[in-house]
Amino acid sequence: MSAAPASRPAALLATLAYGALVAVLVLVACGAVGDLLARRAAVEEARARLDRMQGRGPARAGADGTPDVAAGSPFLEGPSVTVAGADLMQRVAAAVARCGGRITSSRVELEGTPYGAGFLALAASLEIGQADLQKLLYDLEAGQPFLFVDQLVAQGSVASGAGETREGGRLQVTLTVYGQWRSVR
Repeated sequence: MSAAPASRPAALLATLAYGALVAVLVLVACGAVGDLLARRAAVEEARARLDRMQGRGPARAGADGTPDVAAGSPFLEGPSVTVAGADLMQRVAAAVARCGGRITSSRVELEGTPYGAGFLALAASLEIGQADLQKLLYDLEAGQPFLFVDQLVAQGSVASGAGETREGGRLQVTLTVYGQWRSVR
């Protein structure tokens, strides 16, 4: 009978250890399931964004009411590279006008760009307000078709020798914008 009282604490200890082990395994399993659900939601979000970018789904509005991804094709499109170049020029000119700027000169390169075949370039000189330059860059690079600014030189113009700048901080800006052309099929 003396063996029975000593085995009772050992059995109790074994039961507590088993219960703790089961609780740890349940917590690990719940964490793994939660992680899988979070990854699945991220994949679905990425799939929906890809569909919107490829024009297969509706554009979703962000928290401030602006579209999350701009509608349209990510490529400059047209039946010929010349039409795509004109589309690039229109896109940049519209963005400059929305930001209160003025294009003073421009040149479209339809071939021979540093990024290879299919890429078009627009080199433009423009005047724009200092505060509006960031808006212009965001408009160009965040909209559709996808464009990117490769070269940018901004210089404040001096009207007199006293160091006064012209018209409330207007800048002389030279930039090169690139986009990829995909012919319409």
